[in-house]
Amino acid sequence: MKYTLSVLAENQPGVLSKVVSLFSRRGYNIDSLAVGATEDPTVSRMTIVGEGDDRILEQVEKQLNKVIQVIKVRSLGPDATQAELMLVKLGCDPQSFGEINQIAALMKAEVVSVSKHSVTLKYSGEHEKCDTLWSLLRPFGIKEIARTGVIALEKS
Repeated sequence: MKYTLSVLAENQPGVLSKVVSLFSRRGYNIDSLAVGATEDPTVSRMTIVGEGDDRILEQVEKQLNKVIQVIKVRSLGPDATQAELMLVKLGCDPQSFGEINQIAALMKAEVVSVSKHSVTLKYSGEHEKCDTLWSLLRPFGIKEIARTGVIALEKS
């Protein structure tokens, strides 16, 4: 089962390294990791997506809580608000640009750059919708892709 953790930690050098090494020492993979400042510049939020059963999730939470710089660990349920940002650069000619533009409009992706031989789209939405857009665009020849990883907040 997939799990999503929201970790608040002190915004200091080395904290991310400690958290990541905690996972690697135990042989747990991180599927997605996004880190950024919060409303308090001294605190960072890490959104970590991984896979494991309830025992693994409990173990990860306990180990994270032992890291001195970690302030709070929260497991987010499936009803949490989640999003991901994706940039996709595609090779295209005038004919395929029209088809790519239709797909972009359908998925509500934004065309952010157009050149003679390529087009770049920006999309933000749920992880699964990013995967859907990726699969729709794959036949056009993806030159490059960059994804932020999942960010999430618990619903109030």
